Amino acid sequence: MSVYRIVFSPTGGTEKVTDLFEKEFGGESIRIDLTDPKADYSGYRFCGEDICIVSVPSYGGRVPDAAISRLLQMKGEGARAILIAVYGNRAYEDTLVELQDTLESCGFLCIAAVAAVAEHSIMHQFASGRPDREDGEELAAFAAAVRSKMDSAVDCERLDLPGDRPYREYNGVPMKPRAGKACVRCGLCAEKCPVGAIPNSDPSETDTERCISCMRCIAVCPHNARSANKALIAAAGIKMKKACSDRKRNELFL
Repeated sequence: MSVYRIVFSPTGGTEKVTDLFEKEFGGESIRIDLTDPKADYSGYRFCGEDICIVSVPSYGGRVPDAAISRLLQMKGEGARAILIAVYGNRAYEDTLVELQDTLESCGFLCIAAVAAVAEHSIMHQFASGRPDREDGEELAAFAAAVRSKMDSAVDCERLDLPGDRPYREYNGVPMKPRAGKACVRCGLCAEKCPVGAIPNSDPSETDTERCISCMRCIAVCPHNARSANKALIAAAGIKMKKACSDRKRNELFL
């Protein structure tokens, strides 16, 4: 049996949630980074003894297209999957059901799921500091419960997860990061962009059609040279304040 950690986490929030779950779940995992556009995901074939922790962020209540396309290349072959959807304190809507449908179509058996909150990747005032200690304790307890269920050899029924089919429409957001005068064209943003929206030939540019507004280029820039439109972010923050200000709880499905 092998444990795989399959994660799409451009700015680290989804990674933090996965860390907290996996720490209690136990077992040394094999990491598969879904943000790598150059990886050959078709080479991953699992088996019924394997456990796959599959973690994605929720973008507008959906799984990022890049993560979906890469997961669809894998072959589950009966491997057990634990689903983690991470959102920025607004709502995760159809993220879990879309992830479930994707994995089941590839032959995975989805045995547990969690919708967890992390600091918003664009408007950092929402869910600031999360996952926090309380989240960590809750995720650890859930990981122990999942492990206990697996060890008991109880037959797993199909997970009944919240969400709609067909999924809600999501066409992205207008906040597309751009380089400023501090850009030295080091190329790190181009190397790390999950969708190849920054050309290696001129890292100061951004292909706005490809860009998914994941904000990774801002997070990794060593010169703080990339940013999104502050006026647009401020306006979006005002619009989302009512929906995002209250502390949302993690939702667990087993």
